[in-house]
Amino acid sequence: MNAEQEAFIASETGKEYLSDWITVDQPMIDSFADTTRDHMYLHIDPEAAARTEFGGTIAHGFLTVSLLAPMRNTAGRPAFPGMRDGLNYGIEGLRFLKPVRSGKRIRGRFTVSSITETGPGRFRERMATVVEIEGEDKPALVADWLTMYLT
Repeated sequence: MNAEQEAFIASETGKEYLSDWITVDQPMIDSFADTTRDHMYLHIDPEAAARTEFGGTIAHGFLTVSLLAPMRNTAGRPAFPGMRDGLNYGIEGLRFLKPVRSGKRIRGRFTVSSITETGPGRFRERMATVVEIEGEDKPALVADWLTMYLT
């Protein structure tokens, strides 16, 4: 680890980033259903879903997870010094706390918990991740997102 990387880790640890809002609309949900072949009525049938406790269609939980990357891209996070590649390493403690209703906007709140060197040229970041739903008290999901930086 070089001095620039040490300084970056020290300055980033504990820092919070907020993404732009993304509208999760019915065409997005339908497209995800087609791509994943998950056509459960709660996601694609507004009339049937309206008769449930949700009052309408909801996004797939995994659709919400898949939007983490574009949310992170809008959060204004600086790149790790000398990074040649950043790879998803995993998600720990993923919990879906509230469904995202069609038409709602979501955003990501990302807090850098730690960045540790795991080997020569390899750094693992742990980021506390919360997906907020506009106008709701409870988030859509919480997780610890792990990223591997290769330098």
